[in-house]
Amino acid sequence: MQKQIVMEKIAREGNEKGGFNGAWLYAENGEIISKGAVGFRNFETKEPITEDTIFQLASVTKQFTAAAVMLTVRRGLISLDDDITKFFPELEKYKGATVRHLLTHTSGIPDYFDDADWFIDIWKKENRVPDNPEIVRFLLETEAEPYGAPGETFQYSNTGYNLLAEIVERVTGTEFEDFLKQNIFEPAGMTNTRCCHIRRDGVPFENYAQATVIKNDKFIADVDPDGEPEVTAFEGLNGDDYVFTNIFDMFKWDRVLREGSVITLEEQKQMYTPAVLNGGKDYKDDDGDGYGFGWSIVNEEGFGLIVRHSGGMPGVGTWFERFIDKDRLLVVLTNCDIEDARAFKSCDNGMEAIARDKEPEPIVTIEDVTVKDPDKSKWERFCGKYEHPEDDDFMIDEVSLKDGELFAKIIDEEDDEEFECRLYPLGGNEFGRKAGMIKLTFGEGSVTYGGNTCKKID
Repeated sequence: MQKQIVMEKIAREGNEKGGFNGAWLYAENGEIISKGAVGFRNFETKEPITEDTIFQLASVTKQFTAAAVMLTVRRGLISLDDDITKFFPELEKYKGATVRHLLTHTSGIPDYFDDADWFIDIWKKENRVPDNPEIVRFLLETEAEPYGAPGETFQYSNTGYNLLAEIVERVTGTEFEDFLKQNIFEPAGMTNTRCCHIRRDGVPFENYAQATVIKNDKFIADVDPDGEPEVTAFEGLNGDDYVFTNIFDMFKWDRVLREGSVITLEEQKQMYTPAVLNGGKDYKDDDGDGYGFGWSIVNEEGFGLIVRHSGGMPGVGTWFERFIDKDRLLVVLTNCDIEDARAFKSCDNGMEAIARDKEPEPIVTIEDVTVKDPDKSKWERFCGKYEHPEDDDFMIDEVSLKDGELFAKIIDEEDDEEFECRLYPLGGNEFGRKAGMIKLTFGEGSVTYGGNTCKKID
């Protein structure tokens, strides 16, 4: 298999079918095997993405925050087992949570997304973006409940990484953005990388890939605060997001990690050790990954230790995967919501397959799996309003028939939006939508999706 050709084919076909808009790089043993870019970095001006285009990393940022913490530990400024009340005495409610717990998402501290309105209210009422130090005030005032006692459970919490950034800043006396630049980015030769806040302070890059969302089939840059208020409201935070870079700087980061020149190999060994919960139980997610310090961790047969992390925000999708024992690297950076979820999944799976010496499956779209000439005689019976499932942010509110096709009005409380989408017949009474993988199955006066069965109410 000619990996360079096959990976480029996957990326370009994924772009054509609405599943990929971004840049990628794949390397083996320090040699770049495949790299490229497809799509637009600005959908309004149609400026194309190039290989050196700058992208927002979203949660891939967490590995840099974890690295900063390890540097402060090396200097004797903090210990991994320091209680967070050493740095934030006012957070007595979370006493027992340590720096290690924050790094491994086992602190029990709630994620700020659980009470996003706290930030949005400040931004709207006070006409300012909350700064990272206010994360402590958030924890004192939020109505979001703790996830449990420290070490009791794994629960992903961006807030924990905000606190880590604040700890680094307090013990070093250096602003977090500058600490990363001086101690990680510059020593690693990552000249196109910085931690910054573009929606609050402006865009410092000429070739920045605008994070772009899709609303009513239109591409909208989320730098527009009226389009995505929650995105702008979080702009002042540090630690969990807001590092911007390109594929080549991430390649440099991979090499300096392998060399141990910025973060030593012994320090990395600690970072790649999965969290163990209270009672000695190893944590693993649905994919079998454990979680260390800013890295998901898995051992795969034939490939050994692999560390990786994904990132996502409205209009942003990132993936950084390092094969420690095989010396391989896969970087994928994107700047647009997906149009077709199946095309995205096919493209994503295809790149990961190539990195594992496997031939990728063909790109599949919703149209490819849609039943041609379906029997529509029952479709009118599916129309109407439906009950909302309990304790679920995603719900089908109403189904209607328009121009011979089924449409669903969807309420997504997590993203605070309502939208309508076409339902595509997948066989029998089962339907799917283009921008998501959820399947809807209609019964007699009911619809089932996401494990919930909801009755029709009119």
